[in-house]
Amino acid sequence: MDELIGRLATKAGIDDAAAEKTIGIMLGFLRSEGPSDKVQHLIDNIPGAETAIAASSNGGGLATLMGGGLMAAGTKLMALGLGVTEIQNVARELFRYGRDKIGMDQMGEIISATPGLSQFA
Repeated sequence: MDELIGRLATKAGIDDAAAEKTIGIMLGFLRSEGPSDKVQHLIDNIPGAETAIAASSNGGGLATLMGGGLMAAGTKLMALGLGVTEIQNVARELFRYGRDKIGMDQMGEIISATPGLSQFA
């Protein structure tokens, strides 16, 4: 997890705490919107991912009012101070990391099967 946090913090120009929350938000989004078996395989291959997801799921606020999906995840990420460009950068970096962990084919299946993700790949 530390490697991924460092990569995202550098890529988006954010601190490590925001990077960890970003990871939790993005993985939580994948868990709720993506192909469950493939996303769980990804989560299982990222040490600390479950903890990050759990930590990012509390709070609520405007994101809760928006329901789920990509809009809610985007709202949570913007609340951390990320703009659209930073969100695209961290998504792409997370996908690269995912490809390293579970392979290009499985990560590609997650991206293609999750609504709205292809624009970030």
